[in-house]
Amino acid sequence: MTEPEFSIKNALEEAGTDAYLMTGNFHNSDIYYVTHFLASDDFTYLQTESGEEILFISDMEKGRAEIESRVSVIKTLQDLGYREKMKEKKDSSIAYAACISELLAGEGIKKVAVPYDFPIFYANSLAEAGFTIVPIKSPFRKMRSLKKPEEVEAIKYTQMAGEKAMEAAIVLIAGAEEREGLLYHQGEVLTGVKVLSVIDHTLLDYGCEAEETIVSCGKDTANPHGNTDGPLKANAPIILDIFPRSKKKRYFADMTRTVLYGEASEELKKMYETVLAAQKKAFGMVKPGVKAADVHNAICDLFEEHGYDTYRSGSKAGFIHSTGHGVGLDIHELPSVGENEALLEAGNVITIEPGLYYPEIGGIRLEDMVLVTENGCQNLTGLEKRFVL
Repeated sequence: MTEPEFSIKNALEEAGTDAYLMTGNFHNSDIYYVTHFLASDDFTYLQTESGEEILFISDMEKGRAEIESRVSVIKTLQDLGYREKMKEKKDSSIAYAACISELLAGEGIKKVAVPYDFPIFYANSLAEAGFTIVPIKSPFRKMRSLKKPEEVEAIKYTQMAGEKAMEAAIVLIAGAEEREGLLYHQGEVLTGVKVLSVIDHTLLDYGCEAEETIVSCGKDTANPHGNTDGPLKANAPIILDIFPRSKKKRYFADMTRTVLYGEASEELKKMYETVLAAQKKAFGMVKPGVKAADVHNAICDLFEEHGYDTYRSGSKAGFIHSTGHGVGLDIHELPSVGENEALLEAGNVITIEPGLYYPEIGGIRLEDMVLVTENGCQNLTGLEKRFVL
């Protein structure tokens, strides 16, 4: 007998528990991953040691859940007497916790595993009701790091939207005019906020959205997550980092380009070429069985060979972050491409984003997203890399 698709039996056995319990809404990536159901109100997912899965939701969502969710066993608030419990407890959270207790008792569960971020109120309520609560590392995070073909397609769609937005931003910058060191568009100063607006509008046209998009210019680029709301300058690096998510499919993509309008200094040109070389070196190393740390250290080695600092040697300038991260239902998920023991596996979708940052010069970062394949990797990012516009 084969185990169910999302079986976490081994994790439950290791924790010595009878089941795994999660509560949350569409912001909880694990819940969406395992249920394929989107709801703005909190609901509950339960998997028992035998692999049985139960969805506990409001009665209003039952019809939609029966159509959309991959979990076939659905229980509602009414099924577990929520209304009566509300009359008795006079508090919605206490009543909901009592419903969860009844759900667990009905399945014969005594010891239940929960994720690290499980609400403490529910954990305390269940403990008071006689259940043993065991917080464990999410068993779905590792599962999520190995993307199924339909997940890769969803990521590719979001990436396409991100590239359209990136193109629109670069076209806007490339079409600017310079006046006294500042960029102008249609007679007005071109600002970071204006570029952000173009990015956001383009993403919406493709059913995607992005928060905390980075548009930084000049010395602001020396901070990897710096932003420039005001005027954009000529002859200075502009970092554009877009990590959109599909509003319907919920999958992220991630990419960064660094561009410059005008003339680049020799120092900036050298930094750009070195970052580009570091990224190419990483692409050549990515394949199943390779340590993420080896990829990261190879990039550090290259930077140091070219005379640049890395945080590996304690520097606060130069290459001061990890090489990349997994991308999926969260913008940062497993595996991390940095100083860790993770081995890359076929099905991982990761970013490769080396960068150099110096307070008095500025920063350069290039980021592509790749799929680890059986023999190497496939770059999911098609947009060209052109520094000077």
